[in-house]
Amino acid sequence: MEIGISTFLETAVHPATGERVSQTQRLRDAVEEIVLADQVGLDVYGIGEHHRPDYASSAPAVVLAAAATRTKHIRLTSAVTVLSSDDPVRVYQSFSTLDALSNGRAEIMAGRGSFIESFPLFGYSLNDYDELYEEKLELLLAIRESEKVSWRGSRHRAAIDNLGVYPRSVQEPLPVWIASGGNPESAVRAGSLGLPIVFAIIGGMPERFAPLVALYKKAAEQAGHNPAKLQIATHSHGLVGDSREQAGDLIFPSVQAQMNAIGRERGWPPYSRDTFDSACSLRGVLYVGDPEYVAEKIVLLRKNLGVTRFFLHADISTIPHRDIMHSIELLGTRVVPIVRKELARIEGGG
Repeated sequence: MEIGISTFLETAVHPATGERVSQTQRLRDAVEEIVLADQVGLDVYGIGEHHRPDYASSAPAVVLAAAATRTKHIRLTSAVTVLSSDDPVRVYQSFSTLDALSNGRAEIMAGRGSFIESFPLFGYSLNDYDELYEEKLELLLAIRESEKVSWRGSRHRAAIDNLGVYPRSVQEPLPVWIASGGNPESAVRAGSLGLPIVFAIIGGMPERFAPLVALYKKAAEQAGHNPAKLQIATHSHGLVGDSREQAGDLIFPSVQAQMNAIGRERGWPPYSRDTFDSACSLRGVLYVGDPEYVAEKIVLLRKNLGVTRFFLHADISTIPHRDIMHSIELLGTRVVPIVRKELARIEGGG
């Protein structure tokens, strides 16, 4: 089982002080985080694409490339690339370049995006939300399969007539994951295509995603793919600290501010400490606590969903950078060994 970090490079206003980390500083901090994650043995680091004032992550491949030559083992992925509002040719070129710089450690997570700011920014209509994604995913997969591409879509992009796309990736094919927030259609699509899937689990209980995992595997089997060979990942917010109380007290004000800010846009109720504490429970969605407790929650996630990869979304800029770095260090040096030892005991080395 792989364990890593995901981030949106948040630059939010601190709820108590009113101060904001600059986007420049947040980008530099991210490179330090990736280097540390590699040093402590984490498997993957992902950066999600956003085009908002409270995030600095409009160009994930560039940030990942800055860390590529300073790291040796960690895989580097978008988390996610908003494929619907991007050009698949440029997406492939950016990540095949990253793949070369990292000697074969690049990945793409292709999603439709839960935020919509990129659509007007790049001149796309939200009325075409689903059609854009389907068409561009088809082109991206065609590019990664063949050096020369002949492709014709509908009305959203000009056709390509036997043209080459360069550079080619070190990995053949370049890994592409389907990213989903819990849409059954996404699970079926990923399974039918035989692609790995990552679920963003940010509310409720992770075990409730079990029917989606089953749907994904059924679609894969019906399409002739072996479900046992497919990868399933989840990403959830959290923080590893020296104790459950310390970690909870440190992260709660920032989580509350973040959830309330998004909630105002989406009509969610105010986020309370009781809601937070419930989410931090063993079956809850937040992975907050000491290393032993976070490890226990990850093992439970494996039992319930059969995940092969877990992302701890440690992206709250209002938490001091040193505490985020400490969380990454604890995840790699304390949580990962516990998880792997326990899974080896339960699964007989599986």
